[in-house]
Amino acid sequence: MIPYPKIQSIYKRDDTTHRFIEGVFSTPELEYLRDNVWVWTEKVDGTNIRVLWNPCQEEDANTDQTLEFRGRTDEAQMYPKMLAKLDELFPVEIFETNYPEAPMCLYGEGIGAGIQKGGGKYIPKGVGFVLFDVLIDGWWLKRDSVEDIASKFTLDVVPIVGEGTLLEAVDIIKKHELNSHWGNFLMEGLVLKPKVELKTRAGERIITKVKHKDYL
Repeated sequence: MIPYPKIQSIYKRDDTTHRFIEGVFSTPELEYLRDNVWVWTEKVDGTNIRVLWNPCQEEDANTDQTLEFRGRTDEAQMYPKMLAKLDELFPVEIFETNYPEAPMCLYGEGIGAGIQKGGGKYIPKGVGFVLFDVLIDGWWLKRDSVEDIASKFTLDVVPIVGEGTLLEAVDIIKKHELNSHWGNFLMEGLVLKPKVELKTRAGERIITKVKHKDYL
């Protein structure tokens, strides 16, 4: 399964200062959709993880089912404590029972002590996994379907912070008042998706982000 697509920041950056050029959107699609309704979810500061499930296909009896845990790329090294936690969170029996014929990729964020600077803010002792997207047969699942899969594994899902336009999302980030779902600390930022899933002419998913550190 493909690595999670890179999320473009909401605005272009100055080549010298690397700070946002306020009001200059990074893509023409964002400019066009600026006044539409977007769903805002918390951007979690962790390490990108893919959970790949590939069940045995009846037409190919020689192929064994596989369950794999990978980082953002196939070469990325997995933190040993996180790998052990993933083994605990994703029993193969749940995949076999609920998705016997559905190859899929669960995209999530590994969080907790020892992961990124300040990872202990999310989980002071230990590590965890937060689901944010699922890809099945080229289709990104809707939020209710992602939540349904999460419920079968008792997983956290990135929380929805609100809905609104892109400029409204920027304004709320500028206030530095959004605390994380995981504690009394400032969340990293927001991931923004159109309320209706959309793609560019090149077939790329339309999604963007805005982070608090861009306005410090």
